[in-house]
Amino acid sequence: MFYEPSKGHGLPHDPSKAIVAPRPIGWISTLNRAGEVNLAPYSFFNAVSSRPFIVWFSSEGEKDSPTFAQETGEFVANLVSRDLAEQMNRTAVDAPRGVNEFTYADLAMAPCRLVAPPRVAAAPAALECRVTEVFRPKALDGSPSGAVVVAGEVVGVHIDDAFLKDGLFDITKAGNVGRLGYMDYASVTEVFSMRRPRWGKD
Repeated sequence: MFYEPSKGHGLPHDPSKAIVAPRPIGWISTLNRAGEVNLAPYSFFNAVSSRPFIVWFSSEGEKDSPTFAQETGEFVANLVSRDLAEQMNRTAVDAPRGVNEFTYADLAMAPCRLVAPPRVAAAPAALECRVTEVFRPKALDGSPSGAVVVAGEVVGVHIDDAFLKDGLFDITKAGNVGRLGYMDYASVTEVFSMRRPRWGKD
């Protein structure tokens, strides 16, 4: 099969999100100037660089998370563990502005140290971020894609000590959850290692 996205795929569901998968989920918590809290999951999320530590999330539309992050210049990216997957899914609800998704999903909030938005208290890890840039990708013809990308430098990292083993973050214990497309998700249950090859050494 071959298709051109601009002309449609003819399948029951768009395969693009399943092809580019698994994708880590940034469970983004934000706070606006009025003090309203928002918590929402974004699977268009990833790390951009390690030095400085920069992450980004992309919203398909001007939703509360990018709006609040732009307004205050801060957000928190919380890790979704397997035992929090159902509550994460509840926070994806299309609630009206002003609804606190922490309360809606029965999640406890914990204060951050360097940014104002709260973090998910039960998350194995959370990244406190300050916005570095916001941009809106364009299509080939120059028209707006409708996506809003928010990048932020990580200024603080929270790690639950229960998920540290021999100085390493235990991904399988946390069961990091990723999006697979459609309504499917995956949880990390197995890890294998491979060393990067070195030219002339193999």
